[in-house]
Amino acid sequence: MIWGIRSKTSSIITTMASLRPSSVKGDPVQFSPFSAITNSFMGFHRNWLSLRTKLGRVDNTWLRLSPSLKEKSVLRLDAWSISAGLAQELKKFKIQNMSETDGRVDFFDEMKQRFMSFKKQKYLGEVEHFKTLAEAQSPKFMVIACVDSRVCPSNILGFQPGEAFMVRNVANLVPPLENGRTETNAALEFAVKTLQVQNIFVIGHSCCAGIQTLMTMQDDENSSFTEKWVANAKVAKLRTKEAIHLSFDQQCKHCEKESINCSLLNLLTYPWIEERVRKGTLSLQGGYYDFLRCTFEIWTLDFKESNVSHGSRISVKDKAFWC
Repeated sequence: MIWGIRSKTSSIITTMASLRPSSVKGDPVQFSPFSAITNSFMGFHRNWLSLRTKLGRVDNTWLRLSPSLKEKSVLRLDAWSISAGLAQELKKFKIQNMSETDGRVDFFDEMKQRFMSFKKQKYLGEVEHFKTLAEAQSPKFMVIACVDSRVCPSNILGFQPGEAFMVRNVANLVPPLENGRTETNAALEFAVKTLQVQNIFVIGHSCCAGIQTLMTMQDDENSSFTEKWVANAKVAKLRTKEAIHLSFDQQCKHCEKESINCSLLNLLTYPWIEERVRKGTLSLQGGYYDFLRCTFEIWTLDFKESNVSHGSRISVKDKAFWC
């Protein structure tokens, strides 16, 4: 052991002796091989004292923990790894007090209040009804509406849970069968074949951005997702463009209604829908919500009088205007 210490000391002395004073900037300093050992020892001593001080702080944190917490070794590990400053910051952070963030209202807090109100006033008041819905749904309506945040069928028409199977997409469109698979015709298949709804209700609205996009885009322009989707209503656009005497805003409004009728005709391109409409077990309705005036128009597709095969003519009946 003594030989080992001497050997290491000799190695250090040899290394330190090889250093040249010129490699150190400033005034020349006389070096002693043993001064390096002394400095290293003093540096180690200072580091040890610093470490003891830090461990003392952590240990004090540990001592302040309750006896029940001390019994858990994992908490002891956390006490050693988390500094006192960080622990203090964590105490200041309270998730419960987040009604405002950077001066903005936390809408999730408001949403929570709405949910609690629904649970208290609606759910708990109709527990048996909701238990029945939990077992199975049998809606009479399938509603196809726009994704526009100003158009919510449940609010506007008062649909209650279990009454309507809903699909919302840009411009409330129904693509024809020949255009391939989409989530809209997947929902149609489920609603008609599985749920056996009795009515399909396509609802359009005023100031529809999807229809405005359709009216302004070039016929061969469909590079974006939105443009490619609204191109499903290009027939409605062509029919609207024939009314050249109308202003652009009037044309858009006309196209909003015309696209609803095109969607009603597109529904008949699905054999399992056309068959049920012909038998009278399924009815197709169109609706138009004008939120500028808060009015609602509704009509039913007249299957017998419409030219379904070529989609060139649609006939409607049972028109109504609610204002």
